[in-house]
Amino acid sequence: MGLSFIFKKLALVAVTLTLTATSVAAQTQPGCESRCGNISIPYPFGTGDGCKISSDFFITCNTTFNPPKAFLDTSNIEILDISLDGYLRISQSIGYDCYNEVERTSYFDMWMELSKFPISHTRNKFTAIGCDTYAHVKDYLRDTYSTRCLTFCDNITNMVKGSCSGIGCCKTAIPKGVRSYHGFVMEDGAYNFCISDLYDENFKDKEFPMILDWTIGNQTCSETKMDQENYACKENSDCIDPENCPGYLCKCLDGFQGNPYLSQGCQDINECNTLKPCNGTCNNAPGSYNCSCPDGFEGDGLRNGIGCSPKVVMPHHQSFSVAVVALGIGVGVLFSLLCLSWVYMGLRERKLTAEKSENCQQNGG
Repeated sequence: MGLSFIFKKLALVAVTLTLTATSVAAQTQPGCESRCGNISIPYPFGTGDGCKISSDFFITCNTTFNPPKAFLDTSNIEILDISLDGYLRISQSIGYDCYNEVERTSYFDMWMELSKFPISHTRNKFTAIGCDTYAHVKDYLRDTYSTRCLTFCDNITNMVKGSCSGIGCCKTAIPKGVRSYHGFVMEDGAYNFCISDLYDENFKDKEFPMILDWTIGNQTCSETKMDQENYACKENSDCIDPENCPGYLCKCLDGFQGNPYLSQGCQDINECNTLKPCNGTCNNAPGSYNCSCPDGFEGDGLRNGIGCSPKVVMPHHQSFSVAVVALGIGVGVLFSLLCLSWVYMGLRERKLTAEKSENCQQNGG
């Protein structure tokens, strides 16, 4: 998918990204490099043969830098971080188009084309900075989308530091599935709009972090599960269909952590040590745990639940008194039933005797 940016009096063009991710320790194939300088390289990425899942995930570790720097494939795209949550953080230059009162003074059209790693449309914002600036995001290959961003200002006194609401700075959404672009991409939070940047000649030489999404293959989870030979998700993990692009991701099941792309990569979390969820006895289990109370106590054993409390045990003399009372009640009930039975039998006998006497008189003795 192609993407073009059209500018008018544009001082700075950017795409900002919001990033929420979980940090996962790097794990790689046996015998493979797990780090390049300060960067962890988890599988499915790798630096050599047998260390990566496919050629798209090849990482070049350039040792001529001190410390060494990691680059995506054989390009000049420097990698700052690789996350198993499905994103890459890379470093990019700034695209700019600067003018004075008469003419253009400097121009740099940043261009990058990515075959595998799209920009997340849910996390990105296309940002234009300047006065009377018109920034246009357009698919120039198929003409399937077009978005724009406008900024206005009479002078810099109308601008507000950190604000990007259309006066000197504006933002708009990035279309879904963008893989190539002009301008540059900036991670949200990496830059805060500053008025002085509009006339700082050195600002254009800066680089900012940018986020790319990645997935495995081009199949959905339901499709790839039918191809177990090439299915990348290993034990104690499951498949996830990402929103931004085709392919799938793997994630350790609840109660497990690690690298879901490696055999035995998702290891059980001992919640008893990490969460400490019980105020009683904690028993760890694969993917879960359970709490129990010690002898003499009752409850669910959970720290945030009922917990454990001592069982109620009555003293001996109280239990004896209760037993005597219960026995007395039982004897009284039994005696009452016997009395009722005797009364009933007596009444029945008198009735039968009366009936006999009456029959004898009626039949002449």
